Formats: sequence, C-alpha cells, structure tokens
Amino acid sequence: MEETSREAVATAVQRVAGMLQRSDQLDKVEQYRRREARKKASVEARLKAAIQSQLDGVRTGLTQLHSALLDVKDIQGSLADVSKDWRQSINTIENLKDVKDALVQHSQLASAVENLKNIFSVPEIVQETQQLIEQAELLQAHRKLMELECSRDDLMYEQYRMDSKNTSDMNLISIYFEDVQALSDELAKQLWMVLQRSMVTVRRDPTMLVSVVRIIEREEKIDRRMVDRRKQTGFIPPGRPKHWKDKMFQVLEHTVSTRIEGTQAVTREADKMWLVRLLEITRKYVVDDLIIVKNLMVQCFPPHYNTFNRFFGLYHAAVSARVKELASEDLEANEIVSLLTWVLNTYKSVEMMGHPDLFSECDINQLEPLLPKEVVDHLLSKYIQTFTLNITGWLRKALETDKKDWHKDSEPEADQDGYYQTTLPAIVFQMFEQNLQVAAQIDGEFKTQVLKLCLKQMNSFLIRYREEAVTYKEEHLRDRQLPQCYVHYMIAIINNCQTFKESINSLKRKYSQSSEPTESDAAIDKTLSDVAKDGCQFLLDEVFLDLEHHLSELLTRKWLSGSHAVDTICVTVEDYFNDFNKIKKPFNQEMTKEALRRVVVEYIKAVMQKRMSFKNADERREGAERMIREADQFKFLFRKLAAGEDTERLCGAITAIAEVFKLTDPTLLFLEVTTLVSKYPDIREDHIQALLAVRGDASREMRQMIIGTLSENKVTSSATSQPVFRDIPVPTISMTTMTSMATSKLLK
Repeated sequence: MEETSREAVATAVQRVAGMLQRSDQLDKVEQYRRREARKKASVEARLKAAIQSQLDGVRTGLTQLHSALLDVKDIQGSLADVSKDWRQSINTIENLKDVKDALVQHSQLASAVENLKNIFSVPEIVQETQQLIEQAELLQAHRKLMELECSRDDLMYEQYRMDSKNTSDMNLISIYFEDVQALSDELAKQLWMVLQRSMVTVRRDPTMLVSVVRIIEREEKIDRRMVDRRKQTGFIPPGRPKHWKDKMFQVLEHTVSTRIEGTQAVTREADKMWLVRLLEITRKYVVDDLIIVKNLMVQCFPPHYNTFNRFFGLYHAAVSARVKELASEDLEANEIVSLLTWVLNTYKSVEMMGHPDLFSECDINQLEPLLPKEVVDHLLSKYIQTFTLNITGWLRKALETDKKDWHKDSEPEADQDGYYQTTLPAIVFQMFEQNLQVAAQIDGEFKTQVLKLCLKQMNSFLIRYREEAVTYKEEHLRDRQLPQCYVHYMIAIINNCQTFKESINSLKRKYSQSSEPTESDAAIDKTLSDVAKDGCQFLLDEVFLDLEHHLSELLTRKWLSGSHAVDTICVTVEDYFNDFNKIKKPFNQEMTKEALRRVVVEYIKAVMQKRMSFKNADERREGAERMIREADQFKFLFRKLAAGEDTERLCGAITAIAEVFKLTDPTLLFLEVTTLVSKYPDIREDHIQALLAVRGDASREMRQMIIGTLSENKVTSSATSQPVFRDIPVPTISMTTMTSMATSKLLK
C-alpha cells in the first residue's frame, strides 16, 4: 500500500511539474487545482458506482444459488418418485409390445398413404424421365429420378423397419420400381458421355457440363446421407452409394488416356515420320486441352475440386504411360532421337507444359520424369548401337533416293537464291543434327563421340557420292538424250558439295568442343572439292560435246568462206551458262574461267592442227580480221559471264596469233613472232612452226631463222601468268603427208 502511495505521489509530482514549467503558468494554479478536483470527484463517483454494481451482482447471484439449491432438492425428490414408479411399471411396459407393433405398422401405412400418389404415378414419371433424358434435359430428368428414388427408398425403409427379414415384400417393391434403376443407369450413361466430350462441350455448351457436375454433387450428398443412415439403422437402398463422383474422375482419366493413346494416326509402315507426327499431335492436344481447362473448364467445377491441377496430373500420367509404351517398342535410331528429344527437351519447354498460358498455374519442376533414368540410359545405349550399325544404310538409302531424282524429267528444286539443289544434304544433316541434339543433352563426351562417328561416315559417304556422280555421267554419255535434266542435276550435285561443306562447318561450330582441324576434316574437304571439280568438268565436257562439230569448222576453208561456227559456239555457251548461273560460288566462277580457257585452247588448237594454209595476203588479212572479231566475240561473251581478269589475256592470245597472220611484210615476221612469244612464254617451237605453216608464205630458211633466234633468246615463263599454249598439242606430219603436200604445191 505504501509503495502504491509513493508511486501515486511521484506521478502527481511529475504531472504538477509538467503543468508548471513556465512562470506564466503560476497564474493558472487555481484553475489547475479546480480541474484536478473535478477529475478526482469524477473518478471517485465511477469507483463508487462500480463497487455498488458488483455488490448488487453478488447479492443477485447468492439469491439465484439459493433458489437453485431448492430446485435441485425438488428435482431429487421427483427423480426418486419416478424411479419408484418405473420399477413398479416394468411389467406394464412389456404388455404394451402389441401397441408398439401397431404403432410401427401405422407409421408405415401413413408413409404409404403419403407416397400413394407417387406410387401410382411411377410409370408416368418413368416415361417422363426417359423423355427428358433423351432430350438431354439432364437436370429435370435427375429431379424426376430423385422423386422416384425417394418414394422407393422410403417404402423400403418402412418395410425394413417393420420386418427386415421379409424379403418378399422388399422384392415386390424392387420389382415395382425396377425401371428406376434402369433410368439411373441411362442417366449415368448420358453424364459419362458429356464428360467424355467435355473438351468440346465446355466450348459449345458449358451449361451442360455445369448441369452434369451439379447432378453428381447432388448424388454425392445423397450417398453420404444414406451411408450415415446405414450406420444408424443398418438399411441402405439398392444401388447406393452410387460413387458417381469417383466414377466421374475415372471417366475423365479414361478420356484423357484415350485422347493421348488415340493420337497415333499412322504407323511406321505408312509414314517413316510417324513418331514425330504422333509426338507433335500429342503436344498440341495436351497444350490446347490444358488451356481449355484453365480458361473454361475450371469455372464449371467447384473450387475444391482443384480442377486444373487434377487435369494437369491426368495428362502427365497419360503422356508418361504412352511414352513408356513407345520406349518399350523396337524403335529405330531416328525414332529414339525423336522420342528422347521430345521427352528431355520439348515436354517441359514453353512449347508444352511450360507454355506461357499454363506457367502461372503449375510448377513444371515438380513433375516426375516421363521416363525413368534407366529407361533413358537403355535407349541411349540402343541408339548408339543402332546408329553405328545403320548410319551407313541410312546414307546409302539417301543416296539411292537422290540418284532416282537424278533421272526425273523435271528440274530439281531451287533454294531461295535460285541455286539448284537436291534434298540429300538436308536429309543427311537432319539425321546428324537430330542425333547430335540428343547427344548434346547427355554430356560433352557423348556428343563428341557421335560427332566423330558422323564425320567418319560422312567421308565414306562422299567417296561413294563421287563414284555415283561419275557413273551418272557415263550413263549419260551412252545416250545423251537421257536423262533429260542431266545438266540441272549435275549442277545440283556441285551445289550440294558447297551445302555439305557449310553444314559440316556448322555442325563442328555447334557441337565440337575443339576448333582444331582433324584428319577427318581435311579428308572431307578434299573429297568435296574433288566431287565439285568433277561435276564442273562433266558439265564443260557436255558443252564441248555440243560444240565439237562447230569447233571442227574453225580455221578451215568453210570457216574462211563465212562459217557461223563462232556465233553458234557463243550462243551455245551462253545458253548453257544461263543454267550454270544456278551453280553456287566459288564453283560457278571457276567454271566460267575454265570454260573460257577451254574455248580459247580449242580455238588455238584448231590453228595448230593446220587444217588450212592461207594462199595469199588477202586470205591472211581476211582470216586475221575474222579471228580478231571472233576473239572480241569471246571477250564480250565471257566478260558478260564474269570470267574474271584472265579474259583479256586468254582472248588476247587469239588476237596475237591473228596479228602474226595479218602481217603483210614477211621481213617483220620475226618481230611479230617475238612479240607473241614475249606475251605468252609457254609457246613452243612446234607451235611457231604450225603458225608459220598456216600463214603459208614463210620460207624454210625464214622459219629456221625465226626458230633458231627464238631458241637463243628464250623467254622465261612467268610463274604467275596462266599458261595458254602449254597443253595444246601440235600434230606431227608423216613423210607420206609431207610428200603429198609437196606434190600438190608443184602441181599448182
């Protein structure tokens, strides 16, 4: 008490100190005192009122306790009287058993009377219910069905209460209401049918699906009520509990499973890409269905169903079961690639279960793997074995398919830039890419192993590819009319080499852990280069086979008299090169240069073959001018074809020879020949002999002098300049031919 007083005094001191902090507040001391007095009086009044209230409550409580005590005593006396009376009336109660039975019977009869109207109208209600079911009025049909079941169940319950062992009456009721169970089964079929088509129904008529769910919820409540009554009375109506809710989830599970299992539209025999198609259809179905579930179906089910997660789990389980079935089949290597790529990459990607529209509703990281690790390892091992055994067969088959295309009557397809190509590189590298994608998902060592295997097989394949290209050319030479598109497909073969090279480099950049070149890389590059060069050579051979007749007219009397051989040559070359424009770089440029070189070489070769000799200066002038014009034609043509900077030099060789022929003063012939030799150091003595022989006016002494002087002052050939005359042969003249020519001149 003293401590409380001290605390009160201390508090008061602090309060007074707070009110009297300034000197001007001393004038208000009396005002503060009166205010505190009023507060004190108010507190004291409230305390007195509270104490008085507590005292009144205690007084009232004591009074009530006294009254309760008196009541308890009265009740105790009454219970004693009741107990005494009960003991005296036990025998009387046993004599009332007949009354009790009569009461039960009366209750049953009262229930029967109450349901009498419904009992007599059962056939009519059954018919109405059947019509409602057929009209898909499911809610109304269910209401009628519940009325029928309620009447039947009440009658059976009363009969059970009266005599549970009287099965004959129970059977009589069951027979009378036998159509009710059939109606229930029919309604259930309709419900399951709606649920089986729930993905379609929820988009067309969601109220139908809502009605089905409401019906099932009603039946669940009735089931619970009947089960509770069985615990109390031991009676439960026939067909209860229906478990329609469990059946609903079973139907949905079966529907999902059937939808996933039904995605296989084709077999391996009908379509080699059957598995890719199956997996893509499965992916599309799963994503589309889950989006429908999220946006539409969730609203048709009660929240506690956790509808989306339930369907998400159903689809995952169905897909997992389907994938396990596929994994157990005898899959080919490319099918294993497709399956594992889909399982390990596509399934949890944004394309499927991680789709942006689904991501917010589920955690894909919580999903169990579609395939156990041991199954994945088994498939990978099988893939390596199968891939090693079958890759040669795949490549051979791809080549055989490509070879069949070579004999088509239609041109090959062109890429976006207009270059001819076949599907062979795409097919080959698609196979490699698929297998490397799977390998990249495992580890670097496995990926490197598969890449090395691919490159090794690629080199062997390209060697076979070159052999087949040679065979293709030889078959064409036996009948140049077949195949009709020989040129176009040979162009495609050349372009394929460039595509192969680019694809190989792309694979190495993407999947190789080392940038260092290997022996396999060098071998592949060499083989590709050889195939492309062979193809270019075959095409040029084709061109010059068509030009052979026209080339044979060059530097002949027919040519001198006005032949159109060069015009035809230029037109033919340009026509071919319109097709050769479909060859990719750098092969098209190299081919144009080679065509120019061969045209010039063939022209000069015609000179060196000494098919004619000019008889006089007029013929030499006319022939030389014709050669210069034709050299300009070649120059114009190959500039147009972008043959490069060698055009001037190569065509200039024809012009330089023409200048030798055009010279009118034989004494300057040595100077002109020297100029020719200085421009083209690879020219040989036999070439000069042939030129002088064609010129026709050079004496033997002059020829010997020119040749001798040139031999003494031989010009060194430049290593940088392209040789023109080096590979041009000069036919030797036999003694018989020389005698004949001499005799001919003497006769003239």
